[in-house]
Amino acid sequence: MKVLAVGAHPDDIEIFLFASLAAWRAMGADLALAVATDGAAGGQQDPATLRLTRRGEAERAAALLGAAPTFLDFPDGKLMHDAALVAALRALIQAEKPDLVVTHAPNCYHADHRALSAALTQATGFGVPLLYADTLNGTGFAPTHWVDVTAHFALKCQAILCHESQDPARFIPSVTRLAAFRAGECNGGPEARAEGFRFEPRFPFADIRGLLPPAPPLRAVLFRGEAQGAPTSPA
Repeated sequence: MKVLAVGAHPDDIEIFLFASLAAWRAMGADLALAVATDGAAGGQQDPATLRLTRRGEAERAAALLGAAPTFLDFPDGKLMHDAALVAALRALIQAEKPDLVVTHAPNCYHADHRALSAALTQATGFGVPLLYADTLNGTGFAPTHWVDVTAHFALKCQAILCHESQDPARFIPSVTRLAAFRAGECNGGPEARAEGFRFEPRFPFADIRGLLPPAPPLRAVLFRGEAQGAPTSPA
């Protein structure tokens, strides 16, 4: 099995779904990573210098998964859902032949994210199912699937910190808070972490559970006065 993750910018895969990619790797999946833009608008440095810097940061982060990203090099901040982007994504899919593609949600906060999401929705077509990653802070996002990333969350934070040009430590509290919240939706314990995804079935893809890493383990809901581990049911 192969999973193709496509982010708009050099640190997006790390922020939105890196821990789940580590979970896929742990279950034996092959990973392909791609970055749609050159990242040259993500700072105050000279754009040419920043482009090279961010490329190196993305390569170091991907190496934590034993992967090497593909760079499509569209202009940062100017990504458009147009024929050129769709053609580049179709070529990428044809080259990688993934069983599943993961990218930004259609309503994600950044215009580049939304353009990439729309273009991949078109580019995947009838050929491969498309899964949407959570939004920044979970805003406007309703997951349909959850991945238990408790064992992989530290690696996600390490990958984010590879992006030194982006003041990466500022992202750690928000991704930690969201991962704890998503685990809490599944009744996870205080230390549990999860990443949420949304799948919208469309012909010929209706059920992708067999392509996903394990969800957070089920835990019984305990009511006041009941023994730990005893089977319970709501009144």
